[in-house]
Amino acid sequence: MIETNRPAAAPADDEPDLLRDQFRQLLRYRRLIGAGIGVGLLGGVYLGISTADTYVATADVVLRAPTDDPFNPSLAPDKAINIGSERQVALSSSIANEAAKKLGVSSKDFAALRSGLQVTNPPQTMVLRFTYTADSPKEAAKRANAMTEAYLLKRQESLDATRDKMVKGYKEQRDPIAKQLDETSKEIARMPAGAGRDAASSAKTDLQSEVGGYNTKITKLEALDMTPGRVTSAATAPTATDGPGILMSLALGAAVGLALGLLAAWVRLVFDPAPRSEGDVARALRAPVLGYLPRDRTGGGPLLAAGEADPRLAEEYRSVAFRLAYDSRFADRRRLLVVAPRGSSETAAAVAVNMAASFAETGKDVLLIEADLRTPVLASQLPTDAGGRPRWSQGQAGAPAPGRHSDSEWPDGRQLVVDAGESGSFDLIPGDRARNVPRALTSARATRLISEADAPNSTVVVLAPPVLSYADALALVDRVDGVLVVCDPRAIHRTDLIRIRELISGAGGTVLGAVLHAPLPGEKRGKGKDKGGPAAPAPAAPAKSGKAAPQPQPIPYEVAEAEQHIPGDGTDTVALRTVRMGRR
Repeated sequence: MIETNRPAAAPADDEPDLLRDQFRQLLRYRRLIGAGIGVGLLGGVYLGISTADTYVATADVVLRAPTDDPFNPSLAPDKAINIGSERQVALSSSIANEAAKKLGVSSKDFAALRSGLQVTNPPQTMVLRFTYTADSPKEAAKRANAMTEAYLLKRQESLDATRDKMVKGYKEQRDPIAKQLDETSKEIARMPAGAGRDAASSAKTDLQSEVGGYNTKITKLEALDMTPGRVTSAATAPTATDGPGILMSLALGAAVGLALGLLAAWVRLVFDPAPRSEGDVARALRAPVLGYLPRDRTGGGPLLAAGEADPRLAEEYRSVAFRLAYDSRFADRRRLLVVAPRGSSETAAAVAVNMAASFAETGKDVLLIEADLRTPVLASQLPTDAGGRPRWSQGQAGAPAPGRHSDSEWPDGRQLVVDAGESGSFDLIPGDRARNVPRALTSARATRLISEADAPNSTVVVLAPPVLSYADALALVDRVDGVLVVCDPRAIHRTDLIRIRELISGAGGTVLGAVLHAPLPGEKRGKGKDKGGPAAPAPAAPAKSGKAAPQPQPIPYEVAEAEQHIPGDGTDTVALRTVRMGRR
């Protein structure tokens, strides 16, 4: 629980709490997550169907290098064979052509024959793995074996051609020398003994040695084992399809879709300008969140929550009032300004009324001031009865001050008593339409009225129009001790909350906290209520004493022509709903 009796400060960031809070906020974007899962399931269905009739057969071939001693440990096959080059040869068109001849594949199906083959090399081995994919198990095994045999045949032909070429080259070099050796032998047989014959004999010996060297090389080449390799695992007809199956495909698709949905929700969360949680609201306002009104009672109910069949809303208001009562910034003079950021003030009005009822329940003398002079409706929405005049107006009889225009006559001294049922009662200063609202709010009479909280055991609650729509609330900030912001976190941006805090701080006020609520019925996220003209005030509810509450007489004011209507001039605010009397 955040202690409200300490100065407002930015809440400390607890990383586990922030992670848990962020994960909870991801669940706000259920549509994105659901869309991701849907896309994943569609992909899983496609994968399951596309691989339902696909069969894969595999054959393994171990390559060998030509050698005259296969048991010589000094011979390294990986030095004599470039396995990467051999893999490319296995995938070449020459191998496919040889296999096509054996399989009897026509030229128009040649491309399909090549596309079904894959050749891989397991790491740290001299093995080539031939994998063939076909529509039937027998065809897959047959084509895999055909490709393997074609490769081995081509490799055997290549090795034999290389050896034959080398043998031929050695023979071409040996034959002239062998011919010269024969001629030398014949000359020696005809020559007499002496130095000439000895020299010829020496030349004959050199020629014999050279011919013998070539013969040795030819013999060694002809003795090489030219086996290109052997099939270690022939391809057999597979017994099952290659795909994971429809169930496994759906499971994989759902998992991938969930990951995509969470990623999309996280991206949306990062770029969402609205506060993601109560912590975001608290950090933006640098004040605690004092309460969150229950969803099913946010709008459409009576302004006074006391006496309702569902006590959750009333208890939430009592909790907010309790936390305010123990705030050191409010406990001294007890002046509270209740405002909404922008749009409708319906929920702010309900909060102001119930704060007054909650303070009255603790035995305090509570005065509720309706400082919304653009669309004042509280007098017609609450069960009221005529009450005495406030102390500051006694003796003035509500007469206009000398030199004052009638526009600035609010407050005119009228004071009503609101019956809050079991919570008791509190006084209400109803608002009146005024032509010059700023002058009326900053008048000496309004200042003396707000100073009623200076009396012992007194509390003043002031309801003002939305702070970002009009400057009326800022004109009252320096006369109160704290501001209570009432907002829907999904309908306002974090920058708006920061701006509210800066405006209130700049006007000399303090944000005591925030009360959050869900969207009102009929509202969409980020949008206000219908911006039509103000609704006509509903008839006043009967007072508990049975007497009809006096209807306040509106002060004359100018109404702009239809073509002169200016959005945001106060005439486009929706009036509050009529109070329903709960069970007392």
